[in-house]
Amino acid sequence: MIKRRKTKKIKVGDIFIGGDNPIAVQSMCNTDTRDVKKTVVQIKQLEKAGCEIVRLAIPDMVAAKAIGKIKKQIKIPLVADIHFSADLALEVMRQGIDKLRINPGNIGSIDKIKMVVWEAKKRKIPIRIGINSGSLGKEILKKYRGKVTAEGMVESAMRHIKILEKLKFYDIAVSLKASDIERTVEAYKLLSKKTKYPLHIGITEAGTIFRGTIVSSIGLGHLLYNGIGDTIRVSLTADPVEEVRVAWEILKSLGLRKRGVTVTSCPTCGRTEIDLISLAKQVEAEMANFNKDIHVAVMGCVVNGPGEAREANLAIIGGKKAGLIMKNGEILKKVDENKLLAEFLKEVKKY
Repeated sequence: MIKRRKTKKIKVGDIFIGGDNPIAVQSMCNTDTRDVKKTVVQIKQLEKAGCEIVRLAIPDMVAAKAIGKIKKQIKIPLVADIHFSADLALEVMRQGIDKLRINPGNIGSIDKIKMVVWEAKKRKIPIRIGINSGSLGKEILKKYRGKVTAEGMVESAMRHIKILEKLKFYDIAVSLKASDIERTVEAYKLLSKKTKYPLHIGITEAGTIFRGTIVSSIGLGHLLYNGIGDTIRVSLTADPVEEVRVAWEILKSLGLRKRGVTVTSCPTCGRTEIDLISLAKQVEAEMANFNKDIHVAVMGCVVNGPGEAREANLAIIGGKKAGLIMKNGEILKKVDENKLLAEFLKEVKKY
């Protein structure tokens, strides 16, 4: 069992982050927030995929004023991503935003900071301090000789935290994202020793689906395995729905969340006498349509097949142009290869 780090609990809409709450899955729309129709469509797609919190970019006042219209048409909590502007932060809060992603030290004078914090406190809206390796302040960079270090990222986060704490605001989450695994992991480990605020974890600019999935799985998997992380966003140069799918697989593989079907399949070898690669892909694609907490296995031969079948709720074990379908370790039937998928899906539906 992974022992999670104890953190403060904050509320985002109707979801709690931190404490003993499940690690929440987040993503960010890549639509123009000013286009309400397209943004709502994408949010609903993300929600269907398992996204529990969604973030929107707020580049100007038109986007800020669109929040109210968007909120009326969706169910999941909405986060506004704002840089440098107190006015935009105040407007999205008036429009009903559930959470702010804004660094208080970057929004102007202390009076502007106070206005934003007062409004957030009044409306019970939490603030995420988001530190990215690519946007550290000049003062921090100068201190660390022009290099972006994990220590510098943590110091920057703590400065923003102290600004909020001095104003008696404590509904805070923090993220420390770099585009490489080493600095990201080190920064989160350092910060987890300095504060009990919930941590939003991610590897920023991780890359396309292939590379980004690998980088995110290694980096975030390492943090989660060590009990660090209260909410997760996988950053991919891809459809945001893919971010949600990868995030869930990371959490499921570590036993931290359960959602939908878990598919196990073997890597194939010279013993395989069915088209296992195509079959496994088809099974995985079909399983996306089943929101059942079950484990299925697609195995190529009798060497490892029976063992995996005992661990799975339902399994296929390949033979010579045919396969066995098993349920909870017991053989149900032998089926010709061309009927394996159809017969297997019937059993999934009945399970």
